[in-house]
Amino acid sequence: MKLYGTSKSRASRSLWALEELAVAYEQIPIAPYTQSRSPEYLRINPNGHIPALDDDGLIIWESMAINLYLADKHGRAPLWPGTPAERGAIYQWSFWAVTENEPRQVAHALARRSGDASASKAALEGLMSALAVLNTHLRRRSYLLGDTFTIADLNLASCLREPQEHGIGNNDEIKTSVIPAVMDWLDRCCERPSYRAVRDLP
Repeated sequence: MKLYGTSKSRASRSLWALEELAVAYEQIPIAPYTQSRSPEYLRINPNGHIPALDDDGLIIWESMAINLYLADKHGRAPLWPGTPAERGAIYQWSFWAVTENEPRQVAHALARRSGDASASKAALEGLMSALAVLNTHLRRRSYLLGDTFTIADLNLASCLREPQEHGIGNNDEIKTSVIPAVMDWLDRCCERPSYRAVRDLP
């Protein structure tokens, strides 16, 4: 099994999943926007993005698709629960990470870089509204599905704080004090050895 992408990118999400699942793999640490646009790599992922997974000739791209595939193939309860209801919740929060949360994170980061104060404020309000939903959900539970860490937690936490950066906690415009349940949950997720292992990868 080969995973294409550097740990200083969204590929870190899938590297974290591979480490958590203890799956043997080879990392090919190609960089985004440069090496990922080479003719050789475009034959693997014609979109020119990382990560991409090669599982004995089966190619899968998109980090969430890779992580759900890996969990389905190699995971066991509690990381990958056995009931349709529990897996439905995993799909829900994994897709929420990339449809509700991540676009708002990106929009806010871009607005900050632009120096447009009004755009930054509007983007921040959008991001905080999403994080408020997550905070409410986590107030009475340790993890997204209850008392145990699942692939849903890994998928969402890896969007909020990739192993090579501090994520939302490093954004001084985000009032982390108003989302304490999110921050406590995020710290719990990022204490896992699998998360720390990815920080040492190229």
